[in-house]
Amino acid sequence: MPMTILAETTASLTELKQNPLATVAAGDGFPVAIIDHDVPAFYCIPAKAYERLIDKLEDVELMAIIESRKHQPEIDVAWHEL
Repeated sequence: MPMTILAETTASLTELKQNPLATVAAGDGFPVAIIDHDVPAFYCIPAKAYERLIDKLEDVELMAIIESRKHQPEIDVAWHEL
C-alpha cells in the first residue's frame, strides 16, 4: 500500500527504543517518522519544533476569531474604565 511519509528522516521503532535522544537528534530539528512494520507509526519531534507548531496553531485560531469579529461595531472605552 503506498504511503506518504511526512518527514525526511525515518527510524525504526527498535532504533527509537535503543537510543531515543539520538533518534530525535537525527532529524536535525525536524520530525522523524518512526516506522513500524513499514508503516509510519508516529512522528517524533523535538520540543522546540512542537512549541513552534503549537504557536502557529494558536495564531490560526486567533486569526479566525479576528476574522469573525472584524465587522462588529467598535466600542469606545476610556483607560480609566478598564
